[in-house]
Amino acid sequence: MSSLASAEILTALVLFVVGWLAIELVRHRHQLTRVPVRIHVNGTRGKSSVTRLIAAGLRRGGRQVVAKTTGTLARVILPNQRELAVFRPLGANVREQIRVVRFAAACKAEVLVVECMALQPFLQWLSERMFVRATHGVITNARPDHLDVMGPTDEDVAKALCGMMPCGHDCFTAERERLPVLSDAARDRGTRLHAVSAADVAALSDVDMQGFAYFEHKENVALALRVCDSLGVDRELALSGMRDARPDPGALAFYTVDFFGREIVFVNAFAANDPMSSRTIWEMCVERFPEHTKVCVFNCRIDRADRSRQLGESVVAWSRPDQVITVGSGTIFFGRAAALAGYDTSQVINAEGLDAREVFERLVEACGAQTLLVGLGNIGGLGLDLVRLFRNRASLEGSMRSRGI
Repeated sequence: MSSLASAEILTALVLFVVGWLAIELVRHRHQLTRVPVRIHVNGTRGKSSVTRLIAAGLRRGGRQVVAKTTGTLARVILPNQRELAVFRPLGANVREQIRVVRFAAACKAEVLVVECMALQPFLQWLSERMFVRATHGVITNARPDHLDVMGPTDEDVAKALCGMMPCGHDCFTAERERLPVLSDAARDRGTRLHAVSAADVAALSDVDMQGFAYFEHKENVALALRVCDSLGVDRELALSGMRDARPDPGALAFYTVDFFGREIVFVNAFAANDPMSSRTIWEMCVERFPEHTKVCVFNCRIDRADRSRQLGESVVAWSRPDQVITVGSGTIFFGRAAALAGYDTSQVINAEGLDAREVFERLVEACGAQTLLVGLGNIGGLGLDLVRLFRNRASLEGSMRSRGI
């Protein structure tokens, strides 16, 4: 075949691909017009929870809502609250947002609430500008996490998250420390930035929060309420819907197990995997259970070595645990960072490579008459297995007690 013929074939192929992409883009833009309100949720912590809260509040306000989370377990939440697993034959890819938009349009949804699934700054921008084109943006917070991708500094994380801020629309945030970065980005894009203040959070009383079946952060609820209010849903109506919403599997929850006369309180805080959030939850648990033996369980991942190092460096400044247990993979990164920061690693039990039941046995060995176990680090893999194990044991005991056994 001559070089001229080869060039003609290549040119034809390129033109075909470009034409196909153009047609797909036109089709997708048409699907977007069929879903008038599109809410894109991003941030370091709480994205899945805020996505669920916003959807629940709007649903209670009478809106036809489809939501999609990509947190612990990727789920599509239908208008009737039924949940479907996201089919990922080739793994997670930001292009799945196209399928979600198409699905929401087929459901005749008025509102789509979708969690941003991208980490790379360019992909965050691409997800917003090409796939979602939000009418309402949400940035929960900007904390030091995934520094290997969005860093290296905390400010760089905030700038990366701003990549999905919609142009010329509204954006809501509960972030305060890096608020100037978000304000600059909003000004540049002609976006109206709405910041949840400390007063907004304080307006939520303990009575307001008692209706939740799990522990929810007031900042998340206050942020979701601001979004619902902007769409005309009454505060109390939205709040009642949020209380009835099914929590994300990674939501902070407490499970109490009676293990042969020993009380074990297990706290699922695995999703709080940055140092700031982890320390806040740890201190809250220590204050709440002052008489209990206090054990930190860090679930490490070899592909999240940077996160393990950060947690190892920070644990030195926390209220001292009675025992630290590291599980999962790549625990050496946590241990080395903790040792270099001055932590006595002789108090650290390494249970790397053990499955959930074997880890449970190790945890029981560290338990006294009353023990607080706080799971931190990563919800994926072993973290979710441990949550299921403690949740099932707690549910079984509760069922047995209800039957008088």
